[in-house]
Amino acid sequence: MSLTYSEIKSQYKALQKTYDYMMSKRAEFTAFVQKQEIKSVTFVGSGSSYCLSESAAFSFRLRAGLPALSLAAGDLMLNTDLYRPMLTNTLVIAPSRSGSTSEVVEALRLIQANEHIPVLAISCVEQSPLSQTADFSLELPWAFDQSVCQTRTVTNLYAVNLLLAAFLAGDEVLIADMKTAILQGESYMARVEEGIRQVTDFPWTNAVVLADGELQGLASEGAIALTEIAKTQAHAYHLLDVRHGPMVTVGPDTLVIAALSDNGTAHQRNLMRDIKERGAKVIAFADRAEVMPQDIVDLTIMTDCPLDAAVRGIPFIFIPQIAALSNAERHGINPDQPDGLMAWVKL
Repeated sequence: MSLTYSEIKSQYKALQKTYDYMMSKRAEFTAFVQKQEIKSVTFVGSGSSYCLSESAAFSFRLRAGLPALSLAAGDLMLNTDLYRPMLTNTLVIAPSRSGSTSEVVEALRLIQANEHIPVLAISCVEQSPLSQTADFSLELPWAFDQSVCQTRTVTNLYAVNLLLAAFLAGDEVLIADMKTAILQGESYMARVEEGIRQVTDFPWTNAVVLADGELQGLASEGAIALTEIAKTQAHAYHLLDVRHGPMVTVGPDTLVIAALSDNGTAHQRNLMRDIKERGAKVIAFADRAEVMPQDIVDLTIMTDCPLDAAVRGIPFIFIPQIAALSNAERHGINPDQPDGLMAWVKL
């Protein structure tokens, strides 16, 4: 068994610890934010953390009613002065596995050069450089991935970002659904894993991950997992946007993983049909049967019960993770140590 597989399969045990930890920090976090008198939130991350930041910024805009954006840490580090006007009265939130990625640490140092900007650090290492310089720190050592490619870490950081938005919004439904998704996680993985492995057992060299709204950034992370673990070309797009150019890359060598929404069922069904007609294999994910194009796609995966739209991201990300791992195993690729990658970048 690879370390990557072990970490994928242990992500719900870590999520339960994360959920309990975050609930214990809820009052402290909300009090901290209230003291800052902020007007916006800026997420900063690199690689997987940047993808998660894209989803998190969407959640903060949608749920907490705060202007929010995400910046790639390397971009911010190189262009600090250009972006400085965007950072006035903002709270910077930096999710990170190691808390040591050079671009993140250096970008935050640079933006603090002229004025103090409050920073909330989320890391999976205790007393990391990022944590030590932050005004408020959340640490999840139980979610740290030892393998180069992030899986368990990603799911836990996504959950933290989403809970922070829910805390500020007072969104008790989301918080309750998060608990439900975690409690059902073990049975969900056991139920769907073999189906994913069977459907992805074909010579695919291209992968497309489709999702809208708060799941779009997470879909980009799914594409990263497919690229890193399986050494496969993978890209993420909004559902209907795949028709606007990227559809030309979809063919018999393509695996498509699509998170379907509750609305526009006919449009989504037509899209799935168009993709299938191009010869691709399709896995469709949703939390209710009525939106599923079961007679069209190769595999439908449903959650055990309806969940908040953003919470669905937790079971959704398991699909590209297992698809990537299965493809790596089939081609004799070591998923724990992809050639040319490091666990985190030190410049």
